[in-house]
Amino acid sequence: MRDNVMRGKLMGDNVMSQKISLNRLWQSAPQAEQFFQPADLLHLPDNVVRRYLKHAIASQEMAIAPKTTLATAVRLKMHGEIKLKGWRWFRAEQVICYRRGMIWQATVRMNGLPIIGWDRLVEGQGAMQWKLLGLLPVMQAQGSDITRSAIGRMQGEYVWLPSALLDTAVQWQALDDTHACAELTLLGETTPLHLSIGETGQLQQGCFKRWGDPEGKGFRYENFGVIVEKEGTFSGYTIPTELRAGWYFGSDRFESEGEFFRATIDEAVYQ
Repeated sequence: MRDNVMRGKLMGDNVMSQKISLNRLWQSAPQAEQFFQPADLLHLPDNVVRRYLKHAIASQEMAIAPKTTLATAVRLKMHGEIKLKGWRWFRAEQVICYRRGMIWQATVRMNGLPIIGWDRLVEGQGAMQWKLLGLLPVMQAQGSDITRSAIGRMQGEYVWLPSALLDTAVQWQALDDTHACAELTLLGETTPLHLSIGETGQLQQGCFKRWGDPEGKGFRYENFGVIVEKEGTFSGYTIPTELRAGWYFGSDRFESEGEFFRATIDEAVYQ
C-alpha cells in the first residue's frame, strides 16, 4: 500500500538503476508442495488464533478434504483510491513472497495524467520510484528508514498470504476470544500484528506500530491499521478484499487525516 507520507526527495536525472521486476520476484518463489492439514494448527493457541487461520486458509467446502496448498507467494490485482492532495484513482498489481520481498506496482491518476511506479522490499532493501507518464521522475526514495517502513508493511500484508502466518517462527498469542497478536520478525525488525477476529474467524481489523513519517517531521513508530469491509475466497484462501488503511489507527485522527488508502482486491493467485 503506497503512502505519500513515506516522503522521498524530488529527483532529477539521478534515477535508481536497479530495477526488480514483478515477474522476477514471482518466479523466484518456491512452488508450494504441501497441502493444509488441521494438524498444522496444533502448535497454535486454541480458540481465536486457530479460528482465524482455519477460516483464512481452508474455505468451508474444504472442511472434510483440505486441498489448499501452503502457498509461498501471492499475486494480487487491485484498484481503489489513494490520498495524494485529494483522493486519486489507482490500479495496481502486487507480489508478496514470504520472507523474500514484495513489490507494489501501480498507475495513479493525478489531474488526468498517469503517474507510474512502484514501492518494493527486495533483497533486504526498501525503495520507491514514481514517474509522470512513466518517463519524468517525480519521486524516489531509499535508505534505512524506507526499508524499515517497508518491512512493517510487508509483514502487515501477510493477511493476504495467510500461509505465512503458520510458520513456527511466528509467535502467536490469544489475547481474548476476539483478539490475537502475531509477532513477526524479518531482517531484524519485529512487528507485533494485532488482529480483531469475528465469530466465524473473519478478519475485521489489523493494526501495528509502523516506522514512518506521517507528518513530515521525522521518522518514528506510529499506529497503522486496516479496517476490513469485505472478504473473498481465492484458491481456498479467504482474505480481505475491500479495506481502508492509514495512520493514527485507533484514534479520531485516523478518519480525519490518517486514512490514505482504500482498495478492492480483484484477483489473487497463489503459488
